[in-house]
Amino acid sequence: MARFLITGGAGFVGSSLAEAIAADDGDEVWLLDNLLTGRKENVPDSSRVHFVEGDVNVYEQLARLMNEVGFDHVFHYAAVVGVKRTLEHPVEVLDDIEGIKNVLKLCRETGVKRVFFSSSSEVYGESIEFPQHEETTPLNSRLPYAIVKNVGEAFFRVYQQEYGLDYTIFRFFNTYGPRQSPDFVVAKFFRAALAGEDLTVYGDGSQSRTFCSIDDNVETTLRIVSEGLHVNDVLNIGNDAETSVLELAETIIRVTGSNSRIVHAPPLAEGDMQRRLPDISKMRVLLGRELVSIEEGLGKIAEGLL
Repeated sequence: MARFLITGGAGFVGSSLAEAIAADDGDEVWLLDNLLTGRKENVPDSSRVHFVEGDVNVYEQLARLMNEVGFDHVFHYAAVVGVKRTLEHPVEVLDDIEGIKNVLKLCRETGVKRVFFSSSSEVYGESIEFPQHEETTPLNSRLPYAIVKNVGEAFFRVYQQEYGLDYTIFRFFNTYGPRQSPDFVVAKFFRAALAGEDLTVYGDGSQSRTFCSIDDNVETTLRIVSEGLHVNDVLNIGNDAETSVLELAETIIRVTGSNSRIVHAPPLAEGDMQRRLPDISKMRVLLGRELVSIEEGLGKIAEGLL
């Protein structure tokens, strides 16, 4: 039996991963979350899933749990997220550096085999190279959220060099799915479309993203864990099919059969990068199949809502 800890485990990605881990007979997973953006209703209903309300940035709370249980693998997914929230509360974002340090210190001291870190496409900043490759694309982090993720990556590398603590870093690109927080664009557009309200697009909507189904995200992660792959490595976790924000809004209106209109607001002053396009060569090898298309993924969400 393996024991897993997921910080930020009541969030969208963490809870989805927990559900998949708990489906494997014998494995158990603990979720630590302060419920700032996570939700208790996301916690899977399973005897193998244990929820603890607590803050990873508070050393004593994390230490108590890690010392009592003793984990084989730790996923550090807790973070202040959402463009609007991170721009409005930059000091709160920078506080997350403490959580990174706490996780690494305790993983080293309690004999954790490997620790996984949810970094972000934001570390690339307004990139000058596409597709964005894990090793060759320069990082252009400027906003607090991106800086914290970049600093976090550096902490993981030096802990491996200094103490031999193995890690894997995931750079997530716009993961979406049924449990996603209402702060994010896919969830926002679905909520508006189902209510018959306007879908607001900033600028002309030409800014592009690559939207990754939570199913692809979780399956990639589980393969890495179960097969012991990509130790002390960095992986882009995303999709490489570009979709403009305007196309996203149009697709969601179509799959929901909504009569909503698309309206345009002034472009955001900062935080809305013009383009995202990851190199997902490593992820494609792991999955060995085509990724879920945006049309298929959004259609699946719509089926569950209608």
